[in-house]
Amino acid sequence: MAVIGFHASHEQIAPAQLLADVQLAEQAGFGAAMCSDHLEPWSARQGHSGFAWSWLGAALATTKLRFGVVTAPGQRYHPTVIAHASATLASMFPGRFWFAPGSGENINEHVTGDGWPAKDVRQRRLEECVHVIRQMHDGEVVTHRGLVTVEQARIWDVPDPKPDIIAPAISPDTAARAAAWADGLVTVNQPAEQLRKVLGAYREHGGKGKAVLQVHLSWAPEEDTAVEIALDQWGSNVFPSFVGADLPTPAYFDAVSTMVGEQQIRQSVNVSADTGRHAQWLQEYLDLGFDELYLHFVGQEQKPFIHAFGQDVLPQLA
Repeated sequence: MAVIGFHASHEQIAPAQLLADVQLAEQAGFGAAMCSDHLEPWSARQGHSGFAWSWLGAALATTKLRFGVVTAPGQRYHPTVIAHASATLASMFPGRFWFAPGSGENINEHVTGDGWPAKDVRQRRLEECVHVIRQMHDGEVVTHRGLVTVEQARIWDVPDPKPDIIAPAISPDTAARAAAWADGLVTVNQPAEQLRKVLGAYREHGGKGKAVLQVHLSWAPEEDTAVEIALDQWGSNVFPSFVGADLPTPAYFDAVSTMVGEQQIRQSVNVSADTGRHAQWLQEYLDLGFDELYLHFVGQEQKPFIHAFGQDVLPQLA
């Protein structure tokens, strides 16, 4: 049976409120949750960015949901830090935590003062980090010298079971490459044909485990309001992934998104005042072969969305 989860957007909502939101989402019938690990929001209008790892401990302790997080080892985080943090959560909450290590975005990583590497270098760095993390999750004493350096690192509380390490991928090429090391795949909503290519590339190259889709959506009782919410809060996120990966601060995202309009936002966000239409979109994603959907309502006031989808959308998908 498919899992319909709640996406907790740290970039848009203060941590205490977001904790209350995910608790409400569980009560409304959402079956899991995920979040991203950002230092910066995508836009000054979003205006938040709590520390995901602290928040995850509170969220796991105060709900019964399973949680995932998209993170980026290699620059802002040494891989031993991610290995240690993920092992601790997995040990405290067995079987309820997974994480998705990606190659990162400059908006979060530039703070170290190091140069922002090219995509191919970031990809190799990520793969080294994943190798280090898996060794440490096995209880090994790890020394590694490459694009990242590790000297005699060990985790003393080895997780059992180990948390799944899920590959975040937007393109077929990244999905195909990740099949060699990942326990599953997570991507974001795109046109159906592109999603088929991404998921197909992962499976055709031997990719195992669950397929996860994060769905950006905007709903309100009135269509115009749903459009306004999407433009205000997610207009800075409509660009190709190589643009989003390289811009350094929210000010840059706000500058390049000033001319984004309704037609463009609808390419990245499912916008409708009709909960039935949203249910139809979500069923279409499930029909493509995704096992878990995480719904990201792009507005900052989550309660009306949670109530409406808990009442009108989740039952249709069940």
